[in-house]
Amino acid sequence: MEENKIVIYQTEDGQTQIDVRLENDTVWLNVAQMAELFDKEESNVRRHIINAFREGELERDENNVQKIHVNGVKKPVPFYSLDVIISIGYRVKSKRGTAFRIWARNVLKEYLVKGYAVNERIRKEQIGELRQLVGMLGRTIQNQPLLSDDETNALFEVVTDYTYALDTLDNYDYERLTIDKTTKEEPFHATYENAMEAINGLRDKFGGSALFGNEKDDSFKSSIGQIYQTFGGQELYPSVEEKAAMLLYLVTKNHSFSDGNKRIAATLFLWFLNNNHVLYRADGTKRIADNTLVALTLMIAESRTEEKDVMVKVVVNLINQRNE
Repeated sequence: MEENKIVIYQTEDGQTQIDVRLENDTVWLNVAQMAELFDKEESNVRRHIINAFREGELERDENNVQKIHVNGVKKPVPFYSLDVIISIGYRVKSKRGTAFRIWARNVLKEYLVKGYAVNERIRKEQIGELRQLVGMLGRTIQNQPLLSDDETNALFEVVTDYTYALDTLDNYDYERLTIDKTTKEEPFHATYENAMEAINGLRDKFGGSALFGNEKDDSFKSSIGQIYQTFGGQELYPSVEEKAAMLLYLVTKNHSFSDGNKRIAATLFLWFLNNNHVLYRADGTKRIADNTLVALTLMIAESRTEEKDVMVKVVVNLINQRNE
């Protein structure tokens, strides 16, 4: 990121524009700018900042506070980092705060997907920044019951449980992120017919619109066949975990159904793992938590075509035998 770069952030109503400072790989706003952004009094913003530091949510150090000289002001003005801005965004109660939370989500997506899944080389310090960012977001969201979108709430909540996932990010150097510790024995074989039975059972159990599970074309049948695809007599996806990851990816991305694509994809993913006896650990707990699966499904839905291999590798690394 360029040093001392200024970009304009515009609120959804278009009535407010704020010059956002980009420096040291984060964004910085002062109290007046946050007050304008969230449509709150400066005194209110200051109180929330003081509380965030006093409660131990954030450290009052140079990573979160910088005093910067501003034209027309004699004394240096305190500017606050992205961590502080997000914290205040969740503490205030306003439509501007909601808009900012959406913006913060996009920042998180940039760190997780663009910054870490696309680049061929990921620096160690960026991984540390990601850990701090997702940890702070997780703590804040757990304490602020303001999110109404269940899927978005699950996406953020799960970051606090991503210890292994974040360790996996250390291996996003493509030469080190590998597929290993997988299960070769497959007592269960998925077919179009038994998969459709599972989908119909899901509709009967949970209900939904008349369009739920209604096939738009033959792409779902193709997805089932693709996970068993071979080349030169060898399976392209030779393990249970790889087939499950591809099934999750293909059903999510192909939009084969008129309604319920993500729910169907997640259900079939669990169905396939369970029938192949790899969904549960020896102690009876799932290898992958429900909220983690929600987050992965959302990330796959928003991923680009060229990111498929990385997404599949990440899913495999979260369900392989290293997670026992």
